[in-house]
Amino acid sequence: MSDRYDCLRISNQLCFPLYACSKEIVKRYKPYLDPLDLTYTQYITMMVLWEEKEITVKALGDKLFLDSGTLTPVLKN
Repeated sequence: MSDRYDCLRISNQLCFPLYACSKEIVKRYKPYLDPLDLTYTQYITMMVLWEEKEITVKALGDKLFLDSGTLTPVLKN
């Protein structure tokens, strides 16, 4: 790759280490959540519901940075 495209290398992308870190965090929670039959997304949703007591679906999505397409199946389970 030429110097012109060095900024496109994965090692120069801030998003990649953040992505890798996020995956590692979810992986570390998995042994604790599996016996409860929960995904990490379900877990954080439950945490917000526990904290807030009452919250709209839109506010819940905003707080978790989740769109309704991701949040709706979580809430239906």
